[in-house]
Amino acid sequence: ALHDMLDPDSIPRLMAAGTIEVAPLAYMRGRTLNDAFIILDEAQNTSAEQMKMFLTRLGFDSKIVITGDITQVDLPSGTKSGLRQVQEILEGVEDVHFSRLTSQ
Repeated sequence: ALHDMLDPDSIPRLMAAGTIEVAPLAYMRGRTLNDAFIILDEAQNTSAEQMKMFLTRLGFDSKIVITGDITQVDLPSGTKSGLRQVQEILEGVEDVHFSRLTSQ
């Protein structure tokens, strides 16, 4: 998808400069992301612990976009999606917004 939005020749340069970074969720622990725009994709497959760890990486002047489909959870049986839990906890909190796509 990144190659659909940017000139493919510019991506290696932007990554080398640190303007764009692609990182697995497992490598986020211990980091604080300031002045950043962070996207977590396929978040329906995060555990509650992973989601908490991700959300606490948010630093000053940063924004987070989290995408996921709670109807497509691939977690082990009995494990509740971190995306579903964060919706329950943060729904109605100022400056936190949820968008739900429907068939209508």
